[in-house]
Amino acid sequence: MYKRQGMSRSSMREAIRALTVLGVLEARHGSGIYVTQLEAGDLLETFGVVADLSRGPRLVELLEIRRILESTATALAAARISDDQLAEVEKHLAAMNATDDPEEILAHDLAFHREIAAAAGNETMAAILEGLSSRTFRARVWRGYQEEGAFERTRREHAAIHRALAAHDPEAARAAAAAHVGEVEEWLRAQLGP
Repeated sequence: MYKRQGMSRSSMREAIRALTVLGVLEARHGSGIYVTQLEAGDLLETFGVVADLSRGPRLVELLEIRRILESTATALAAARISDDQLAEVEKHLAAMNATDDPEEILAHDLAFHREIAAAAGNETMAAILEGLSSRTFRARVWRGYQEEGAFERTRREHAAIHRALAAHDPEAARAAAAAHVGEVEEWLRAQLGP
């Protein structure tokens, strides 16, 4: 097979090893290599790895992608969210408002966005957003961002997102989510300089 692909044997082995680590392939000793049964989230978990390892301008690029996807997911959620899902979003918003502990705020921030992505009803988009919003990535950005009064700003932005979801207003939800992620994106751009 490696000859048909114009590859060396060692390159083919490395590709198979990498795809096995990602869960795309399964090597069965004495039997061969098989494609696994994958869900969208299985393949998209690699976004989290990329986000965790990214530095400098790559972080800004990831935030651009997150802003676009998260605003779309939030607009979809506004049109589709159930009362139970809205109550879960509200629970995390209330918990964020009730604490000043950065770890608790971060945990509820992640859960707030995760609930919204789930309410959008698009599992693939939710999986991509989960990877882009991985705890390590968000925590690194959050540490510096909180020093400039980000807790209160984030609470206001989350409240605006919640109001748009409760009103089932997709365009207001899209705008609120884009503004929310855009704030972090602009802060990070300023930190990195020209």
